[in-house]
Amino acid sequence: MNTGQRLLTLIAVVALSACVSDDGRKPLKQEDPKEAAAKLNIQLGTAYLQQGKFSLAREKLERSAKQNPKDPDVHTSLGLLYDRTGDKPLADKHFREALRLAPDRPDISNNYAIYLCKNNRVDEGVERFAAVATNKYYLTPEVALSNAGVCLRGAKRLDEAQQKFIAAIKAKPNYSEPTAQLANLYLEREQPAEARKVVDTYLSAFRPNADVLYAGVNVARAQKDKMAEEKFTRTLRLEFADSPQARSLKRTP
Repeated sequence: MNTGQRLLTLIAVVALSACVSDDGRKPLKQEDPKEAAAKLNIQLGTAYLQQGKFSLAREKLERSAKQNPKDPDVHTSLGLLYDRTGDKPLADKHFREALRLAPDRPDISNNYAIYLCKNNRVDEGVERFAAVATNKYYLTPEVALSNAGVCLRGAKRLDEAQQKFIAAIKAKPNYSEPTAQLANLYLEREQPAEARKVVDTYLSAFRPNADVLYAGVNVARAQKDKMAEEKFTRTLRLEFADSPQARSLKRTP
């Protein structure tokens, strides 16, 4: 997946609560067996989903939903599953149910925002990302802002996307994703000098990153700056030899 298309995502994974004792004498409140079984099925279903085993994922997640229909995590996982398998009405239904059950959970709202953007519901998605970014329980607003920028960039709303990437960089200057995105956006707008400023500002302050270096290679090519292209390429190959970005470079004889 290239940088211009990438949206960061979360998949709900629920850890089982252990039954422990209070100083070895009195057991703490034990979790309901049905709820414990439901959480285990979410874990299994999510693992199958990540492996692309959709039939097994559906079996485990639907069983979990029957065992504990009030768990928002199972509805989020079902939303992700049905999105992957192309059943949009069911995906939307389960994302909305997860939000109804846990309206203040930013991770659930973030997942739904990603779903909305992927399905060309850009305004709804960006609105949700904005809400996530300002949620006091969400510790990485720069991720939501960058995701909103990607969503807008995909819709060719470049002015709005640019502002979101700038806001994400301001929120966390060493977060490389919006830097690479903004540099590529400037290239898309045929503004290589602005793209170069973005790349150079990041690399002058922080350790090199594969995304930013790859953006630097593209910027240098656009500027026909062979020395800079060789510098970015060399650093990328030396420090991130196994990265997709390094592998994607055309090697010269």
